[in-house]
Amino acid sequence: MDSMITAAARALAAGDPLGALKRVALRDDAPALALRGIAMAQLGDFVKARALVRSASRSFGPKETMARARCAVAEAEIALASRDLHWPQKALDAARVTLEEHGDTANAALARYLEIRRLLLIGRVDAAESLLAHLNFAAMPPALRAAHELIVAGIAMKRVDSKTARAALTRAGRAARDARIPALHSEVENASQVLNTPAARLIARGEVRPLLLDEVETVLASKALVVDACRHVVRSGRSTIPLATRPVLFTLARALAEAWPDDVPRGALIARAFRAKIADESHRARLRVEMGRLRSKLRSIANVSATDRGFSLEPKLARDVVVLARPVEEEHASVLALLADGESWSSSALALGLGASQRTVQRALDSLSASGKVQSFGRGRARRWMTPPVPGFATTLLLPAPLPSD
Repeated sequence: MDSMITAAARALAAGDPLGALKRVALRDDAPALALRGIAMAQLGDFVKARALVRSASRSFGPKETMARARCAVAEAEIALASRDLHWPQKALDAARVTLEEHGDTANAALARYLEIRRLLLIGRVDAAESLLAHLNFAAMPPALRAAHELIVAGIAMKRVDSKTARAALTRAGRAARDARIPALHSEVENASQVLNTPAARLIARGEVRPLLLDEVETVLASKALVVDACRHVVRSGRSTIPLATRPVLFTLARALAEAWPDDVPRGALIARAFRAKIADESHRARLRVEMGRLRSKLRSIANVSATDRGFSLEPKLARDVVVLARPVEEEHASVLALLADGESWSSSALALGLGASQRTVQRALDSLSASGKVQSFGRGRARRWMTPPVPGFATTLLLPAPLPSD
């Protein structure tokens, strides 16, 4: 490899894309195209970056399997950065195997980390954790050790484990300093700030206050009956009652929990659960049916009792009842939660991350765009959506249940 290619590669490894471009900007050979693509990705021009990396992959000869494999990994990394989550997984797996067979353990590990980060973005936390457990990160260079610890922290945040997240971020910070890559160090700092911004709101006895992640963890570990509006479950001790597929029942449970220890009038419950402005006998009959269903669901942890004017919630073992709500609540909060990372997402990637149909997500995006809360650029398949992060809220930590599919 000639000296200019080597110097450009070292500049990229140090996080200096402009320095790399100065050395290879006018060259069109395969190694230079690949390095130009990586440089453009570091500068944020993902469309140009992907085109250059693909061109480089085609330019490498059929015997240059290592170079082609590295291009496949680079293209996957660009796709992840641009939130295009539909990259061909088989191609990345094949590239990883090739790199392992030729002894390029660092790039093989990078391929695995990309796969894990994608799983984490689309909410498959268990699968991400399982793959991460098989990686020997101790032998990796500092940049990959930092990436490893960032993933550990991300998994811990999803599991509401603030202690593990803080420890992982501390280790990530040390690794980033050893790597001497400013962009990586900035990424660690941004992740650390998430732990110091509200991750949820606590609603109890008529009062509302924001909670940091460690405070959320304390609430979930307490002896209170928790109506968790972040994941649509009701918790008491070790018992968890999922209600994500029963939105009416969850709405009723939340209304009763917010009013506890008082009861809730029938008219208020009908208006909230059924969105009926005027309650008639059919609504009252339906309310009785749904309350019976809720009573059956919660029978192991609480009683749902009828009162003279409505219904009340009576925990069996817990001494307190609280509601854990999302930090920002509105009709399309789940879409905003993903967009709040400041990256540009395709509608198909959002649909994948939310477990919803693309048509449902597109309707949500159109509504948010009309109200000025999101903006798009590009056309067709290249169209991307983004929004500035919501100030003061770590909205991606406690994503709500997926949007209902059509």
